[in-house]
Amino acid sequence: MAPQDISRSKVVLGAAPQIESQLAGRGEILPDVAVDLPSVPGGLVPALAVVAPGAGPDRRGRYRGSDLEAVLDVVPRPDQGDEFARALRAYAEGGVPLCVVVDPVEAVCTVHSDPQRTGGYREAERVPFGNDLYLPLADRTLVVETAGFPVEGAPPGPTPGA
Repeated sequence: MAPQDISRSKVVLGAAPQIESQLAGRGEILPDVAVDLPSVPGGLVPALAVVAPGAGPDRRGRYRGSDLEAVLDVVPRPDQGDEFARALRAYAEGGVPLCVVVDPVEAVCTVHSDPQRTGGYREAERVPFGNDLYLPLADRTLVVETAGFPVEGAPPGPTPGA
């Protein structure tokens, strides 16, 4: 098993309990669960998956994109940007209704909604860290506080004393 990024782990540990407490038995949240998607042989493993009420894994312990209400993932190292863009397209093609991308370098979450079967999401809303993140699911909206999400690198803006 490959080691995961520290920022990814901190986002998961911060977001998962918030989401779980709001699900109230209507669905579940799972970290690092395998998701089968038509355009990705072997599937993908998002940091967090919100499983739709009543959905369950197949005989191999995997879910389909249509079994999920949302995925939350953390932007990987900069050298994996193209790979991550392909993953976002695959989630949309697989019918995942909501894909949240957390970027610790930019200190922003992007909520992608309205997936298109041809790849990509029609809507994208950027939410800076420190603001509440609203996740509109099928029959409810979850709220995640982002103030505790880790920020990597220097904050954007002018250099002091410059």
